[in-house]
Amino acid sequence: MITIGQLARYVGVSIKTVRVYHDKGLLPEPDRDASGYRRYGADDAIALIKIRTLAEAGVPLARIRDLRSATDEEFQQALREIDDELTARIRGLRATQGRLRRLAAGRLAPLPAEVGAHLEDLTRWGFTPRWVDLQRDLWILVFATHPDRAITLFHDQADTLADPALWRLFLDYDHAHDLDADDPRIDDLARRIAEATQERYGPDEPPQLDATSDIPALIQGTVNAASPAWRRLDTLIRAHPDA
Repeated sequence: MITIGQLARYVGVSIKTVRVYHDKGLLPEPDRDASGYRRYGADDAIALIKIRTLAEAGVPLARIRDLRSATDEEFQQALREIDDELTARIRGLRATQGRLRRLAAGRLAPLPAEVGAHLEDLTRWGFTPRWVDLQRDLWILVFATHPDRAITLFHDQADTLADPALWRLFLDYDHAHDLDADDPRIDDLARRIAEATQERYGPDEPPQLDATSDIPALIQGTVNAASPAWRRLDTLIRAHPDA
């Protein structure tokens, strides 16, 4: 028989932790002996090792307590489920580690090869470095936050730029950056964009992210903050009857 201090030391936990397990009903608390000490046996050490192992695996204490009354079959099934959960957590941690390492290397998130090729095409098509950098940052944000929808949105934009008339509209949008916000060319460009959008999609909504997502507003806010002309252009497009 051993004391609580010896038990804690042998198993590799603190005395405080053992007492917490007593309080939570995970580990039965033995009666005191004639000397006033609580004495623990091999069964207590085995039980504590099981509790420690499950706790280190992230199993909530309430679930560990419930497993004390489980049959052997139920306990084995629970262990398999916990193992699956650990596998998923490890996979998630590895993905997080990968993002951390890319951040350390100055790369916030990987973009699909076709997006990288598209960004290179933008330069060849006459878009400014400012526009290309902005597009890269915004696609990184979309792919990082909505990987399930990002590629659909990207393909829609790529298809749009494959149309010479729509490509010209995007290029005019880019070059409007340096215009005065009251320049009448802003009004004309807003009208042409709204009409082109209506013609391309008709009564249907353009592809978009989750309706509850704040990312579209964040993206448009980033664009608008880059130029007073772009900010007014956005306002006019939204107010246009065909928008």
